Formats: sequence, structure tokens, C-alpha cells
Amino acid sequence: MERGTQQEGDVYLQGGFWRLRWREDEINTSGFVEGHGCKPTWIGPATGPERLTKKEAQQIAWDNFLPRLNQNAAESAMTIGDFVEKKFVPEHVAKKKLSGRTHYHAILKHVLKPEEVDRVFQVDAEKSRTKLKAVANWPYLSNVRLCDIRPDDVQRLISAAIARKYSTQTVKHIRNVVSAIFEHAKKERCFTGDNPARLVTLPGMTREQKHTLKLDQVKEILDVMQYPEKEMTLFALLTSMNIAEICGLQWKRVNLTEAWSNTDGEPVPPRNIAVRKQWYCGELGSVVKRSRHRNVPIPEPLLPVLLGLSHRVKHVGPDDFVLVSRTGMPVTAANIAARRLRPIGKVLQMPWLSWHVLRRTYTALRYELGTQFLERMAMLGHSDARMTSALMRSDPVPLSYSVRG
Repeated sequence: MERGTQQEGDVYLQGGFWRLRWREDEINTSGFVEGHGCKPTWIGPATGPERLTKKEAQQIAWDNFLPRLNQNAAESAMTIGDFVEKKFVPEHVAKKKLSGRTHYHAILKHVLKPEEVDRVFQVDAEKSRTKLKAVANWPYLSNVRLCDIRPDDVQRLISAAIARKYSTQTVKHIRNVVSAIFEHAKKERCFTGDNPARLVTLPGMTREQKHTLKLDQVKEILDVMQYPEKEMTLFALLTSMNIAEICGLQWKRVNLTEAWSNTDGEPVPPRNIAVRKQWYCGELGSVVKRSRHRNVPIPEPLLPVLLGLSHRVKHVGPDDFVLVSRTGMPVTAANIAARRLRPIGKVLQMPWLSWHVLRRTYTALRYELGTQFLERMAMLGHSDARMTSALMRSDPVPLSYSVRG
């Protein structure tokens, strides 16, 4: 059906209040006009010191409510592509943190045509890291009007994603993004009725095996690693810091001394790291959750590594990053994973090796070894004088090398 224009409104008295009910016309698939009443709207009190006369209530309805309802009816005829561009992205997505905006940018490319999404997010498609192109016969929702959407349209989108063997989690993300679009449309009164995305069927969630490393495997990978993946791995295995926090760590938040220090007006305990920032998608920002702001004690096995890095000739100023490329920019987790971590994993028969695996290994080893955890990690030999000496070179190692079996 097609949402029509406002036909009439009626102000009536109910329970001591003036209320407005109205009738909308819809054109059915046969071309005939069908009218129906819509949910009444409260206008104002009919009793008490601020009571309104019926004439005053009618004037408020005519001046304020009915024009807006007519406008909402017109907006419901917008295509989903137009709604996402003009309302959803600027009013909803733009308020999210960088990680949220990045998520919507990626998932919307499965809902609308990818080139449309890049244009809405003002991304140069030629420079974009994600080269996703429009798929022929994909059931994009770009040209479907808000008032015409049906659960079947969303189900076709989900079925297409399943047919292309998208992961269950990605399929769920697609459904959730479509749902968010229509929740915002309902909030803005551009759409009425049930959220069509809530009525679709999702495939059952299949959990992949969650790998962790044994202590001997940790030694294997550390023996073949170089800068910077070795240091990133040690941070991940020895502290509670995630990979974005590791990449975003600056020297001013590392206290290697036995005395208290101060950074940005905050005291930092001796031999501690103040976790406040993260490097994500090429930007330095605050840690996502305020509860993640914390001081992390520097474990003994990590201390000589940090001392060695602090004696570099370059990039050791307060605002410099602890782990940097030759240009002084922070290392990028995705880049190091693709160029260093995965090749090492393949050579060592650990194709599943990732930053997530290292994070899980930190939790697993601490649980398994208890108080012996740091002692056993120190015995692996990664914090001896030879390594510290190697880290004191003037330039960081370039981000390319071959891994030999």
C-alpha cells in the first residue's frame, strides 16, 4: 500500500483532555483508496487552570499537529537510501564513536549499494581500504520506499547473505543495522507499524573453536618474531591491554621510574602504564568505555623491553608512540596482522593466529599458571640483554620481512 495525504482531523474530549484523531488514506494494490483511523494524539487539558477551550485546542491541532503529520506521511514515501542519507546517518550514526561509525559504514554496504554508502559517509571510493563493489542481483534496499517495506524484503537480504556464505555474525549485523534504520524512522514518525527487520529469521549461531596458545607455542612464535609484532605480542600476553590500546600508547603515559609521575594532570604510579587512549582506524581517541581508564602495572618481563625502546634515538618524546614505524606514526594492528602475524601462523601451523588469540592466551595462561605466570614468561628468554640491545637501534625495523620455516 501507498501512504496517502491527510484527509481530516477531529478534536474531541476524553478524560479531561483534548485529543486529536485523524484519518489517513492509503491506495491498495488494486488502486482503490482505503481509509483508516490512526492512533490519537494528546493536545492539552480541558480542565484546570491551564484548560483549553475546544476552539483553542482545534487551533493548536491545525497549526502544529496536522501539518507535521502530513509531512511525516510525505517522508514515509522516501526511499530507504534517501532516508539513510538525509536522516539516519546525520542524526543517528554521526553521534556514534569512531568504532560505531566504522561499523555502520561497513555493514550498510550490504544494505545499500556500496558506492552510495561511500558517498553518504563522504569517503573517496578510490582511496577506501574496503573495495566492496555492488553485487549483481543483490536485493539492495536503496530504492525501496519506507512505506512499501515488508519483512520479505529484509528476509531476501538475509537469505542472499547466507547464500554467499557470510558468517552468522555478519548476517546478524546486517539485520541489526536494518532494524536500527527503522527504529530511527519510527522515532522520527517517518514509519509506522512493526519493525520489518524484527520479523525475519536468522540462521543458528555456530561458534568457531576459540584457540589459545600453550607455553611452548608462545616460545615458538616469539623466537621468529621481530619488531614490532614481538613487542605487540608481549603486551598482549603480559597485560590486560587490548590491541588498540597497545598501538595508541604514548611515552607520556608510561612511568618506568620508581617514583610517581604526572601526565595530563593525572598521577601515574611507579612502574605503571596509564591506559587512556587507543589507536583505531587511523585516529587517536579516548578508550571507548570510561571504565577501561586504568593504570596497568608493568610486569617484570616487559620492563626491559620498554627500557630498550625508551633508549631509541628517535621518537621518544612525551607525545611519541611507544611502537612506531620509521615515520614516527603508530603501528596499525590490521597491517601488522596481515603482513607479519598471519604469515608466522602459517609457517608454524597456526593459521588461526591473531590478536584475539593472543588476548585469550593471556587469560588462559594466567588461569593455568597462577602466580607462576610471570616467572614462566620471563624464562622464555625474550627479555634478555641481547634483545634489549637490539631494540636500541636508531630506527625501527621496516615493516616487511620473510618468515622462514
